[in-house]
Amino acid sequence: MENSDTVGDANSEGNPPQTDSETAQIALIAVQGLESQLATTQDQLAESRDACLRARADGENIRRRAAEEVAGAYKFAVMSFAEAMIPVKDSLEMALMHETLSVGLLKEGIEMTLKQLDAAFERHGLMEILPIRGDKLDPSRHQAVALVPAENQASNTVVTVLQKGYMIADRLLRPAIVTATQEKTAGM
Repeated sequence: MENSDTVGDANSEGNPPQTDSETAQIALIAVQGLESQLATTQDQLAESRDACLRARADGENIRRRAAEEVAGAYKFAVMSFAEAMIPVKDSLEMALMHETLSVGLLKEGIEMTLKQLDAAFERHGLMEILPIRGDKLDPSRHQAVALVPAENQASNTVVTVLQKGYMIADRLLRPAIVTATQEKTAGM
C-alpha cells in the first residue's frame, strides 16, 4: 500500500521522498527567510533615504550660509568704503558753509579734501593708473582715443593722458584715457 502523503519516489540521490507536510514546512521556512530579507532591505532603504534627505538638507544649508556670508562681506566692504567717504563729504560741506572764501583758502580746502580722498582710496586698495609720456601702450590698462604722429617717440607709446585710470587689486575699474603715437609708415 502506498502512502498518500508521499510526493514522488526517491530522488536520484537516494534521499527518501518528501511528504506534503514536509514540502509545506520547507516552503514556509523559505518564505520566512525571504520575509526577513525583505524587512532588512526595507530598513536599509529607509536608512539610505533618510541619509540622502539629510545630505540634501546639509547641502542646502551650506549654500544658504555661503550666500549669507557673501552678502555680509559685500555689505561690510561697502560700509567700510562709505565710512571712509564720510570725512570727505564733511569737508566739502564745511567749505560750502562759508559765504566768502578767498581763492587761496578754497584751494587749500580742496587740497586737504583731495588728501582725505587719496587716503581713503589707498586704504581700500584703489590705485591710480597714470602713465607718463613715452610709456608703452598697454591695452589692458590704457584706452587710446586718438593716434597722433610723433617724430621723436616710439610708435604705440603714450603721448598724453586725458583721464587717469583706476584699479582695485588686480581688477581694472577704468582704463586711463590716452593719446598714443601711431605706427610709423615707410613714407614718414
